[in-house]
Amino acid sequence: MHALIIDDSRTMRSILRRIVVDLGFDVTEAGNGQEALTALEDGLEPDLCLIDWNMPLMDGYTFVTRVRADPRWRNITLMMVTTESEHGQIVRALAAGAHEYVIKPFTADAIVEKLELLGLAAQEVPA
Repeated sequence: MHALIIDDSRTMRSILRRIVVDLGFDVTEAGNGQEALTALEDGLEPDLCLIDWNMPLMDGYTFVTRVRADPRWRNITLMMVTTESEHGQIVRALAAGAHEYVIKPFTADAIVEKLELLGLAAQEVPA
């Protein structure tokens, strides 16, 4: 499985990378939505995109709408990971086609839990 992490913060990309690599994902990083969209147009086929909202050149919301407008990318799971915490913003992102929404700051467990709900991480079997 492959994850595309889209965030203008190198530190945040590193944190998210560690979480998803531990789940078995290969990772590609992009510093903004335009860079990520270019990667998709160049043939990158991620199973998952973890997307910040506030970025230069192209924000995460615009990235989500562009991805959802193109049938080539209909099977990509999109998860917003952002500081945008207003209910209206969350509703807007989900209506645009994001599958999940995580508000920063977050724990690794919160990301793993969302990925489990999406079927992208193995759920631990209780002992």
